[in-house]
Amino acid sequence: MNIENLLPHRAPFLFVDRIEKADKEIIVGYRKFRSDDFFFEGHFPEYPVVPGVILVETMAQCGGAGVQTMDLLPKDSLFFLATIDKAKFRSQVRPGDDVRLEIENVRISPRMLKQKGKAWVGETLAAEAEWMCIVGGAPA
Repeated sequence: MNIENLLPHRAPFLFVDRIEKADKEIIVGYRKFRSDDFFFEGHFPEYPVVPGVILVETMAQCGGAGVQTMDLLPKDSLFFLATIDKAKFRSQVRPGDDVRLEIENVRISPRMLKQKGKAWVGETLAAEAEWMCIVGGAPA
């Protein structure tokens, strides 16, 4: 499925390449970070590393895209990050790394989405976090 049909994000701020699995319990998606991603130019030029906040955003985008594949909320729903909890960054993610995103749905309601996730590079846990999104729409 085309990710752009599931998320309103566009380059350079679209961080999900594909969704492999999505059901009410778990969502699995992928993102390959490329050497031309905009943030590597400044983080850090001599030793590029994906910023932790981008990893959290990547997990949240994967969670939102996965929920949209299940038709649990209106297709025009927007998810606005409201809280980020228990974020831990355990291993660096570098240009060329394929990241597997495993997202667990904690609670889905018409007005709120609570999820937690992990980002893996191979068998190495790179990051984990919990977050809540407010579900809404664009103002008319």
